[in-house]
Amino acid sequence: MAFYLLDTSIYSQPLRRKPVMAALKHWHVAGDRNCKVSIVSLAEVEFGIELEESELRREKYRQLLQNRLEVVPTGAEVWQRFAKVKARQQKLGRVVADLDLLIASTALFFDWTVATLNHQDFSKIEGLKWEDWSL
Repeated sequence: MAFYLLDTSIYSQPLRRKPVMAALKHWHVAGDRNCKVSIVSLAEVEFGIELEESELRREKYRQLLQNRLEVVPTGAEVWQRFAKVKARQQKLGRVVADLDLLIASTALFFDWTVATLNHQDFSKIEGLKWEDWSL
């Protein structure tokens, strides 16, 4: 079975004031059972909520996202893949933010497809399967 790893730009859509409806539609069609989220994206979303200090946003998170998807940890194998991917990206002169590389490395390790709105960065990573869910 093919799985999607939702990057932060997709995972956070239900919390946005103006969500990208195409992204929400893709997520609905794929279904929660076929979607997973990296601990990285979970942390990024929770960081944003903490920074905003909005009880309304926290409650929305609890209702819409908390415990909704399987959260994928970043174990030793993923970090080893990250080291290789980051080195390759630097050799190619295609710099990608470390957290995006960690999400990509997770997807590469498990052979999953990254669902994203950030095609500019994920398209730079060799061998990564990704889909732009803004379309």
